[in-house]
Amino acid sequence: MKGIIFDMDGVLVDAMPYHCKALQIAIKREANIDIDDRTIFLLEGMPADEMIKEIFRRKGYDNNPYYFSIVDKIHNLKKEILKQILIVKPIDGVRELIRELDCLKAIVSGAARQEVEDIIYKTFDREKFDVVITGDDLEEGKPNPDPFETALERMNLKPQEALVVENAPLGVQAANKAGIECIVTLNNSTLTISDFKGLIGEDRVFESTQSATDYLKNWCA
Repeated sequence: MKGIIFDMDGVLVDAMPYHCKALQIAIKREANIDIDDRTIFLLEGMPADEMIKEIFRRKGYDNNPYYFSIVDKIHNLKKEILKQILIVKPIDGVRELIRELDCLKAIVSGAARQEVEDIIYKTFDREKFDVVITGDDLEEGKPNPDPFETALERMNLKPQEALVVENAPLGVQAANKAGIECIVTLNNSTLTISDFKGLIGEDRVFESTQSATDYLKNWCA
């Protein structure tokens, strides 16, 4: 048996622009710092609190305890803003793809379980996925391999029996560390092929999940 492990935001659902906007608003409101889209997309896959800390480090505030003291406040505000603005919409062609793939299917996301389950139920049939791994199931997020290793364990698969579909460099790093083959689907990301240089071959970076359909079906067969 083979299995495909999908990242959720940006691969299955077009939610990253909303996550990005919500975090930008929260950080601006609480820390008065402007964050560009690209920084957030590059850090996608990290648990939200770790992402906020890394943003502060990149802004040069790593030795300022005040900013790290408001991480939880920013995270909670981001979640509240996201609830107000999020429009859950599947990436083009994904519903059909999930229905047609004849192998095990898993979702791995750093988001909270309730958030992930809500999106799955609104967008897909829950039974279409054999395994769902969320941030609540993990001790460490991407780029640590734990998210994908946990998925493998629950799918009862070896690394060579699985394929990861990602859209962010940290996710590719995590797949590489777990020894799992990976492809990238950019979809509506602000990132480009060059952002994955040294992590994955250019022939495994696809413009969209839909354009990777034949590759995924053939891999499953």
